[in-house]
Amino acid sequence: MTTTAGVTNTAYALATADEIIRVREILADHGFVGDATRFAYLGLTDPPRGSQGAEDRRFRAFLHDVSGAAPRDVTVSVTENRVLSVAELDTSLTGELPVLEEEFEVVEQILAQDGRWLKALAERGLAVDKVRVAPLSAGVFEYPEEKGRRILRGLAFYQEFPEDSAWAHPIDGLVAYVDVVNKSVDQVLDFGAVPVPAEHGNYTDPELTGELRTTQKPIEITQPEGPSFTVTGGNHIEWEKWSFDVGFDAREGVVLHNIGFQDGDRHRSIIKRASIAEMVVPYGDPSPVRSWQNYFDTGEYQVGQYANSLELGCDCLGDITYLSPVIADGFGNPREIRNGICMHEEDSGILAKHSDLWTGINYTRRNRRMVVSFFTTIGNYDYGFYWYLYLDGTIEFEAKATGIVFTSAYPGKGYEYASEMAPGLGAPFHQHLFSARLDMALDGFTNRVEEEEAVRVHTGEGNERGNAFTRRRTLLARESEAAREANMAAGRTWHISNPESLNRLGEPVAYKLYPEGQPTLLADPGSSVARRAAFATKDLWVTRHDEAERYPTGDFVNQHAGGAGLPAYLAQDRNIDGEDIVVWHTFGLTHYPRVEDWPIMPVDTAGFKLRPDGFFDRSPVLDVPPSKPAGGHCHR
Repeated sequence: MTTTAGVTNTAYALATADEIIRVREILADHGFVGDATRFAYLGLTDPPRGSQGAEDRRFRAFLHDVSGAAPRDVTVSVTENRVLSVAELDTSLTGELPVLEEEFEVVEQILAQDGRWLKALAERGLAVDKVRVAPLSAGVFEYPEEKGRRILRGLAFYQEFPEDSAWAHPIDGLVAYVDVVNKSVDQVLDFGAVPVPAEHGNYTDPELTGELRTTQKPIEITQPEGPSFTVTGGNHIEWEKWSFDVGFDAREGVVLHNIGFQDGDRHRSIIKRASIAEMVVPYGDPSPVRSWQNYFDTGEYQVGQYANSLELGCDCLGDITYLSPVIADGFGNPREIRNGICMHEEDSGILAKHSDLWTGINYTRRNRRMVVSFFTTIGNYDYGFYWYLYLDGTIEFEAKATGIVFTSAYPGKGYEYASEMAPGLGAPFHQHLFSARLDMALDGFTNRVEEEEAVRVHTGEGNERGNAFTRRRTLLARESEAAREANMAAGRTWHISNPESLNRLGEPVAYKLYPEGQPTLLADPGSSVARRAAFATKDLWVTRHDEAERYPTGDFVNQHAGGAGLPAYLAQDRNIDGEDIVVWHTFGLTHYPRVEDWPIMPVDTAGFKLRPDGFFDRSPVLDVPPSKPAGGHCHR
């Protein structure tokens, strides 16, 4: 719920169980739901620009038929109790719907009945009932017979007993291609038996942990008067001068809507909608068993639907407020993710400090931040998605990657495409690349982006001592100009401004996007994954806002050959100077697994930062009071 100028807007409320039930009923009434129907996706659509008041609550559903009938993309209004649109999909052109949770087990079950698979396991002396098969998205390669068919690929791991970490025992040299609709095995490729790594990776086993530490004293975070933020309408947050609505989507996970800041007597908009709209994990091992490996965890697997239920003191520490979003299960029934979203505020070190020689004033203020987060588990990896809002108007996002690295047999010392984690155990090099979708709204929707770089000025007239340097800003006026790469040597950033809203110095109000400047997609530009994950080949993209352009890889990622999403959006080459724009930012990790990442990986992080750059007329934190530690006050 959003309250603006006395008008209550319920368009951004979290989906309810009653709404999901009603969507299913409407679809069933129209004959779209039967015994073979599965809900591959169900989520709220964004309300149209400029709408006010109680909104038409619309849901989009991707309906898969397990019997093989054509899938459908359907939009339903629960407010008007009717179907608004229906599109029947030709998956040979559009790509497949996202992977279903029930398909995870299907791959292993189908292979357990396949003679070729059983023969390969028998030749390795492995019992089929102890073989776990990872159900992996297929991508698009030189297999024309897979076009228009729903394919998953399977890599195998050996599990000695139920608590045994199968990731420690990859069965290398073996891969299978499975049609999960026809329940058939297209290919079993056996490149020859490879020794299965024997050492276990059971990270809670006392053999590995030894005696647990007894040196840690308790850390207790308390807020005796409660948190400084309020929650109204179920998901509308007011914290310090910030206000925003917390949404949740089965595909994207946490979405922040209507991010704004109270500046004196003005409520000022900053971002209309912020989400992590895609994530791809491309692997860099050219072995024929693994050369196809790349997973779009958002578009193919949908990170939101695998969000964890978080536990106080474990996942979240302090005075925590939880939200429990409701999504649809595979049959279209509501499923609550208890405590799926964690919200709290935390100390963030020094905000501002100065000890002035002339005035004698010793000044210290502490910073704090509002945190909105969730954690999800996609196969072997676990990811935390953390949005931070700071007192000074800074917005930050941090992805936390942990879990277990994907493993393989290690070919031998000096292998160029994997790390050795334990004797005979490898972990292929890979990347985790995210796409942030930032629907900008700096004091409204008349926004522009300029690229800013540091410029060295050579010694000469006007710079006789050679000490000068300056900066250069280059306007990105059209979409064709706005696919850009980071350049850390030049300090490249992107200056997002509103030319129609000026600060007191007569300059356009602005925020600046700071990239981390890590490598973008390292696969060859002509590769399949580069075509499919084109968003990951650049650090920045800017497009004209269009309600239909929600994902950087297009609507249907699974087995899509590429070209959808950002390449198609940019091909329109629309004007983006002083327009309603969306900024897409690619960031992520390039992971050369370390020995220290085994048998469970400590958190690694990646992210970006947005800082006000002339958005305010002066420091927005002058009114922050000094802290009150026990026994007195901090400096004035």
